[in-house]
Amino acid sequence: MKSWTSDLNTFVDSSDDDDVFDEQECAVQLAAEQEEEECDDHGEKESAGSGVYSAGSRRSSMLSSYNPTWPQSYRQSIDIYSSVTPPSIAFLGGTPTLSRLGSSFISASFRGRQAPDIISSLFKPLLPTRAEDEHLPTPELQQPHRKSSHSLLPPRIPARRSFLEKEQHEHGKGCSVSSRKCSYGHGVINGVNVLCGAGILSAPYAVKEGGWIGLSILFIYAVLAFYTGILLRHCLDSEPGIETFPDIGQAAFGIPGRIIVSIALYLELYACCVEFIILESDNLSSLFPNAHLEIGGMHLGSHILFSLLATLIVLPTTWLRDLSVLCYISAGGVIATILVTICLFWIGLVDQVGFKSEGSSINSFGIPIAIGLYGYAYSGHAVFPNIYSSLKKPDDFSAVLFTSFAICTLLFTGVAVMGFFLFGKSTESQFTLNMPQELMASKVAVWTTVVNPLTKYAICLSPLALSLEELIPPNHQKSHIYSIIIRTALTMSSLFVALSVPFFGLVMALIGSLLTMLVSFIFPCICFLSISRGKATPIQVGMCILIIVVGVTSSMLGTFSALSKIINSLQ
Repeated sequence: MKSWTSDLNTFVDSSDDDDVFDEQECAVQLAAEQEEEECDDHGEKESAGSGVYSAGSRRSSMLSSYNPTWPQSYRQSIDIYSSVTPPSIAFLGGTPTLSRLGSSFISASFRGRQAPDIISSLFKPLLPTRAEDEHLPTPELQQPHRKSSHSLLPPRIPARRSFLEKEQHEHGKGCSVSSRKCSYGHGVINGVNVLCGAGILSAPYAVKEGGWIGLSILFIYAVLAFYTGILLRHCLDSEPGIETFPDIGQAAFGIPGRIIVSIALYLELYACCVEFIILESDNLSSLFPNAHLEIGGMHLGSHILFSLLATLIVLPTTWLRDLSVLCYISAGGVIATILVTICLFWIGLVDQVGFKSEGSSINSFGIPIAIGLYGYAYSGHAVFPNIYSSLKKPDDFSAVLFTSFAICTLLFTGVAVMGFFLFGKSTESQFTLNMPQELMASKVAVWTTVVNPLTKYAICLSPLALSLEELIPPNHQKSHIYSIIIRTALTMSSLFVALSVPFFGLVMALIGSLLTMLVSFIFPCICFLSISRGKATPIQVGMCILIIVVGVTSSMLGTFSALSKIINSLQ
């Protein structure tokens, strides 16, 4: 799971006179009281006798329908992946009821916040003081029971309002409160970054495992994943208040559906963190193969040494209060992918390292591994609902998805073909490991691959950490030590898993076969069939059944094969 950003985001009360709130827009607004005040300011509030619900009333009903249970922080944490200046995640935010996600990075920038302020934020209390609580503008933030993730939005700050409204007007942002409205182009950038990440490094390896004909699996999965993305939109539009993938699970199967979907999504993010550690270890070891360290009679080889080093580097970033600092750096996800792709083509077409005519048309024994690798290429469905809600024109969502899938499929195919032509049967699980180290293009590709995950690790870990922090007992929520322990434990556990199964390609195949098939293929179909019971057309029902069969079959074959090869490699 991968992150980019695509438009300015300010969490303050502002609205444009020309905008009319519909139910979809209301789903991303502030609490009902703030919405009503905003409507009063702009003359858009409907009269009480009109018989039509006000935006605040609809908002209240929406929040009471979904998001009342764990995880409540999902929307805010995943919003990082679908907005240019993501909401700042409060350092060790505790439970959503008693803690907010901090102020907007861009808003803080207007106030001239400097680096020392960011550092000092590490030591701020987990919860606001009692005096601060007394000044909260909305009583719902002081209620003892847990609220939805929308209560995590910071309160209105009147002192900044006029200035920020002017900024929004100058930038053409007629956006309502807390909505990160982005254009079609920005949506495509978000979609490409979500879909096209570390998986592209294993594209040539997938051809090696499955053969040239096996590459057709990539195109089949692209069509099916695009269709399930459209199904998610139908689920989101089915009822007011459905905003995230967990909400869809709850609408389809109640609280158990919400919890099961959430667990699958968080496991996918955690697995990406493990992959980042393995990625760092493999590429740094290729640059410094003779690196080692002797500690107390223990010999640490290059792989273990760089795994530890990468973990120690990313660990402090998981404690940051303001993750938007990292988002500005990791915003180069799309650029990094394109740069590495250019480097691969450069050494083939310009440096002319030579092409190899190797490989079979199809490798039946390697097809299950290729299934997982190709499936991993389309593991962005967890973020699609957020991208949908961030668009200025929701009707552009289908076009945004189509363009994103087309670009990613072309990139993946190009890298797969060029990489396997260059390296043949010697292709490694990451093509950067095959690139001649003496070439400048190779150095650029490897160092780009090394730096990018270091900025993304904390962003991938944060949603899982926030969900666990919701479970901190109320009497311990004022102490941030528990959150430090949770985030540190998650980081160290990912290191342990990475050292236990240091096989980048096989782990990616396992993620793609098990988790991606669930999240991107199976869950969207079964949730759609449940939500639209009796309303779906025969074609939709037939497509859903077909995708479920493909997803279950692919998951069984790929998971069994990946686990078998991992066990054999360990032995």
